[in-house]
Amino acid sequence: MALDSTLLIAIAEIAGVFVGFGALISVIRPNEIEAAQLARIRGMVTIGLGLIINALIPVGLNFYGVTDHILWFMSSLIFFTFNWVVIILSMRDPVNRELMKNGMRTSPVITVLFWLLLEIPLQVPLVLTMLGLFPHLEPAFYTTALLFNLFQAAFALVQLVYSQADPQAPN
Repeated sequence: MALDSTLLIAIAEIAGVFVGFGALISVIRPNEIEAAQLARIRGMVTIGLGLIINALIPVGLNFYGVTDHILWFMSSLIFFTFNWVVIILSMRDPVNRELMKNGMRTSPVITVLFWLLLEIPLQVPLVLTMLGLFPHLEPAFYTTALLFNLFQAAFALVQLVYSQADPQAPN
C-alpha cells in the first residue's frame, strides 16, 4: 500500500484548525484565563501541533526516498516517542496533575474512557507497526493512530470549550 500524502496532509490541515481554535480561545479573554483553562489551552495546542507533525512525518521521509516498512517504522517510532514525551512532560506540571486528579474525582468514567478509548487505540497500531507483524497494514495502522490522535484533539477542544465560564451565570 502506497503513502497517501493527500490524506496525511488533510489530517494535518484539520489539526491546524484545532490549534487555531485553541489559540483563538486563549486570546478572546486573556485576563480572565484561570490556570486550569490555560493548561487545557496548552494541551489542546500541543495535541494539535503534535498531530500536524506526526501527520507530516511520513510525507517528509517519503520525499527522501524512505519507503515500505522503514517509512512506517520510523514514522511510528517518532510518533510513539513524541506521544510519550508529551504525556510525561505534561504530568510533570502540577496544574495538569491536579486536572487529572479532579477529572478522576468528578468524572472518572470520562477520564478512564479517554485513556481506554483514545490513548490505547492510538498506541497499539504504532506498536504493531514497529514490530512489523503486518507489513501490508502499516499505512492503515499509522492512519488509525492519527485518527485517534485527531479524536483526542476534538476531545480536548470540547473540554476546553466547556471549561469556559458562562458569561451569563451569576457570580
